[in-house]
Amino acid sequence: MASDPFQDAPAEAAERVVEIWTDGGCKPNPGPGGWAAILRFGSVEKELSGYDAATTNNRMELTAACMALEALKRPCTVKLHTDSEYVRNGISRWIHGWVRNNWRNAAKDPVANYELWQRLLAAAKPHKVEWLWVRGHAGDPMNERADQLATAARQSGGG
Repeated sequence: MASDPFQDAPAEAAERVVEIWTDGGCKPNPGPGGWAAILRFGSVEKELSGYDAATTNNRMELTAACMALEALKRPCTVKLHTDSEYVRNGISRWIHGWVRNNWRNAAKDPVANYELWQRLLAAAKPHKVEWLWVRGHAGDPMNERADQLATAARQSGGG
């Protein structure tokens, strides 16, 4: 039986490849929001979602990625699919300068959502993460499913 990275499992699996699809949004922006993540390891899937009464699209996108990576209990190779260029570019390009500049952007202003960026860095650290961008609302079945889960979480109002 394969080791399940969603649980505290024996570390005998040398290579755990987990695919993750994330989405987040709010309506209006800013306003009430929802986030979701779908984690797949082999034939095992886990869905996560949540709600925030007062947030932004970007915060929900970041939260989805954080929550997904934090759900992994062992170091994994991760393919994380996001339709957020903000998340993908932030974590793979911009973050290096932000860290070097003590969480200041090019205009020397504090980085927006820096506490979530720090959380995402910490959540990603034990893993080998490949950040993959997928066009939103373009027919990718897993992205559409993540969008539906995030929308349902937002609409439920956390209840």
